[in-house]
Amino acid sequence: MYKLIDSDGKEYLSDVPGTLGGNKRLKIYGRLDCPSANRWIQKGYYVKDRVFFLDKKTAIAAGYRPCAVCMKKEYMEWKKSGSSKVLKKYDILNK
Repeated sequence: MYKLIDSDGKEYLSDVPGTLGGNKRLKIYGRLDCPSANRWIQKGYYVKDRVFFLDKKTAIAAGYRPCAVCMKKEYMEWKKSGSSKVLKKYDILNK
């Protein structure tokens, strides 16, 4: 069984592995082979905050943004959409 995050940001068990990884503290999602995430994991960071998603749609619904390193195109679209302002407001309210 695999632990994944659903669209409400809650963990659940799945027979299917996630296709994307993320960081629950930073609210970022990206590819499982992301060089940035893997670099931090190798240094011993990031692991306790690591989460997994079935797909991009679920990650977005849970309030995560695309990684600027491994998902540059999606990140630029997210940034242009104004979603970054919504996320910053969300972060301020939840500190």
